[in-house]
Amino acid sequence: MGAVRQYVFPTVRIVIWAVIAAALVALALKGAELDPPDALQPTGEITESVIPVAKGSVTNAVTVPASVISDPPVEIKATADGVVAEIQVDDGSVDKDVRVLWIKTEEPVEPVVEVDEESGEETITEQEPKVTWTSALAPVSGTVDVTVLKDQAVTVGETIGTVDPGTLSVSGTLTADQQYRLVGAKGTAEVTLKGGPAPFTCTGLTIGEAPAGGTTGGEDAMGEAPEAATGAVRCSIPPKVKAFSGLGAEIEITNGNAKDVVVVPISAVLGTSQTGKVWTVAKAGAEPEPRDVTLGLTDGLQVEITKGLKPGEEILEFTPIDDGTEGGVDCDDTSAYDEASMTGDMEAMQAFEEECFG
Repeated sequence: MGAVRQYVFPTVRIVIWAVIAAALVALALKGAELDPPDALQPTGEITESVIPVAKGSVTNAVTVPASVISDPPVEIKATADGVVAEIQVDDGSVDKDVRVLWIKTEEPVEPVVEVDEESGEETITEQEPKVTWTSALAPVSGTVDVTVLKDQAVTVGETIGTVDPGTLSVSGTLTADQQYRLVGAKGTAEVTLKGGPAPFTCTGLTIGEAPAGGTTGGEDAMGEAPEAATGAVRCSIPPKVKAFSGLGAEIEITNGNAKDVVVVPISAVLGTSQTGKVWTVAKAGAEPEPRDVTLGLTDGLQVEITKGLKPGEEILEFTPIDDGTEGGVDCDDTSAYDEASMTGDMEAMQAFEEECFG
């Protein structure tokens, strides 16, 4: 038994390991010959989602990030040509329409000429100039600062001082989409101050041009650059509301509310303001057909259809993707991009990159 353990078992193990090694070498040199399974055949079918047109309600409310700012001083303008005759309020507080100073205007008057009938001698009598006194009034209540001196000559429209109203406003910038949604908005808005009092109503809502180089804020959560600002919104904070310049805020502007109207998801419409296009489906299995529609209010999720659709009609839930290249960029043809790169046409290069690479 000892001889078996000493000679036979080790020999058997060596033979087994040798067979395994030879098999591995053969497999590595020849490769595995496996019969591939039958090719998989697709059994699914892609269908476009179709939804019925229905009625609903939509409120067009836009929330704009903003901040509290101090209202700028209001200029006092000279209302006549002349000289500053008297300054009645040089500095300090003043109420609206209070006289700040007098402007004296002198107009020459033609002399009186008398002729003696017997001798023919003329006598010329000079006349005093015509004097007109004009008031320059404070345009708003606040702290006045007169920037002219007594007896100084001024011309009509010239700035002769300022009034600091000491009031605050809330101001924010708008994207193009928000600006379209706020066309015709006026009156009031709801303001929320960060860390401040309860939301309140601000007055004197105005929408105008965006400041030069303005954006809507910093990078978003995906690290993408902010949208360029195309408009600006502003409204006045009531005097009773305690606020400070520089505070962050939000302005919520409601520009219309429609009830029991035809509404569809914005994903179903090509276009977001005034006019758009939807794809109607006449019956099951039929090809979708484009149809022009007139758009009304939108809340960012759904949009009102004022003309072009009726309740009960069926449309595609999502606008179809045009995979053709007509009127666009052929991403498979890089010759145009190469030519633009060689000629330094940055606009053509940017258009190709945005279309094909996102």
